[in-house]
Amino acid sequence: MSTSVSDGITPRESSRLPGWLPIVNQVVMALQRLGFVVGSMHVLAVPGRQSGIPRSTPVSLLTIDGQRYVVAGLDDADWVLNARAAGRGNLQRGRTEESISLIELPVAERAPILREFPRLQPNGVPFFTRLYGVTADPEAFAALAGTCPVFRVERRG
Repeated sequence: MSTSVSDGITPRESSRLPGWLPIVNQVVMALQRLGFVVGSMHVLAVPGRQSGIPRSTPVSLLTIDGQRYVVAGLDDADWVLNARAAGRGNLQRGRTEESISLIELPVAERAPILREFPRLQPNGVPFFTRLYGVTADPEAFAALAGTCPVFRVERRG
C-alpha cells in the first residue's frame, strides 16, 4: 500500500488494514440493520462507481460547529472513490436513515477538522497510528491533511 501524497506522508510500509476489520465492519452493519446503535458508528452507503449498486461501510461522524464530517484514513479506499464519483449517499444510524450529499474538502481546509479528530473520536486514533505512526497529538493529525480525505456531510432534500 504505497499511496503517494503531495506532502510526503504516506501509510507506513508495515501498515495494512487489520485482518479483523472486515469482520467488525460486517457486525456493525448487521447490528445497524437490526436497528441497534453501535457507539458513534453510522453506516454510509454510496453508489458504486461502475455498478451504481450501493456499497456500505461503517463510519464515525465528527460534528464541529454544528457541521458534520467524515474523515477517511486512506485516500484510495473504495468508499472514498465512490463518494468522490457520486457526491451523495445514505447515512444510517440505528433505524434512522437520511439522504446526504458528500462534499470533499480541499486539502487546505482539512487541517482544522483533522485537528479535532483525536478529541472527538479517540477510539479511532489507533487506526491512524497503525497506518501513519501518528499519536493523538492534534497537530500530527492536522499534518495528514494531504493524505486523509475529509467530506462534509449535508442533508439532502
